[in-house]
Amino acid sequence: MKRIYFDNAATTCLDKRVLDAMMPYFEKYYGNASSLHTFGTQAKEKLEEFRAKIAKYIGVNSDEIYFTSSGTEANNLALKGIAFANRNKGKHIIVSSIEHDCILNTCKWLEEQGFYISYLPVDNYGLIDVVQLSKLINRQTILVSVMYANNEIGTIEPVNEIGELCKKNNVPFHSDACQSFGKIAINANQSNIDLLTINSHKIYGPKGVGALYVRKGINITPLLHGGGQESGLRSSTENISGIAGFVKAAELCIIEIDKEANRLVRLRNKITGYLQNNFNNSYINGHPENRLPGHLSFSFRGLEGETIRLLFMLDELGIAVSAGSACSSNDKTHNSSHVLQAIGLNPLEARGAIRLSLGRFNTEEEISIFTEALNHTVHQLNPIFS
Repeated sequence: MKRIYFDNAATTCLDKRVLDAMMPYFEKYYGNASSLHTFGTQAKEKLEEFRAKIAKYIGVNSDEIYFTSSGTEANNLALKGIAFANRNKGKHIIVSSIEHDCILNTCKWLEEQGFYISYLPVDNYGLIDVVQLSKLINRQTILVSVMYANNEIGTIEPVNEIGELCKKNNVPFHSDACQSFGKIAINANQSNIDLLTINSHKIYGPKGVGALYVRKGINITPLLHGGGQESGLRSSTENISGIAGFVKAAELCIIEIDKEANRLVRLRNKITGYLQNNFNNSYINGHPENRLPGHLSFSFRGLEGETIRLLFMLDELGIAVSAGSACSSNDKTHNSSHVLQAIGLNPLEARGAIRLSLGRFNTEEEISIFTEALNHTVHQLNPIFS
């Protein structure tokens, strides 16, 4: 049975070209970049080349890039690092209500440490209101964190307007761009973003590698203390082979970013059109147009309680999709999606989204197979609600 993978927002496969680019750093340039001998200095030279490339891809300086083990670590470093470096100025942080769990759970922890968090609501499309944000900013505000694009519904936030507002108020702006980096053009400097989180495994690179951009002059406290790697901000021996893969993956995405985005939009629109033409009870979650190119979240009205069953039925047919965020499967409380509730869905509806995230290796043939399978499986669910 041919298996079809439509869960690229959870993770992507490793591109063979990325694996090839990584191999020399297992076999030849395997030195510790902090060592003073030739093996170490060679690794250090490569590390700085990689840092400069990542910086170029997001429009910043190379000495503003700090490599991490993941997007989660980078987000924790951004929020906790800003909080503890600036608590003498204020203890107020603003985040959107639809952030990834690693942001929201960090905020819960910071609240236990005495910080005050404002959770910015979103509209029915998942967009924050910049005017409302301006009303929340005050003299005690030390950080605003709004994700570049949402991982569950794909909506792209108005980051340029947010950045301009934060700059005007002299408040650092952090954005989690793990879902958007490599898929849409990002220039952190032009968007007035002061801290930006990116990672590797969403762009056909290896897992276990990420980076945090920190604008020069931003005061931030390290989370990890040790040998002083990454200019003292992130101690730990750098994962040179992983970083090599991260950079190669980013390079491949940037080279064809517009062409690939257009291709994914065409594939996504085929599915959207099929849903609209064949299922009167289907509806799209998130913004219909202002969304990531290969991202589609949809539900079937009246069948929301059967989403997990639908997911398993599709999996039996060889098709992998997601019910919301992959990370939500670790939620032992089985809560409804906080993102879907934030855009106005009730708790039952918020359990009922199917997320399709298309990627580099998906084809039109796979779209046809999926729509046929969807038609077959959804109609098997109907008698339950008749």
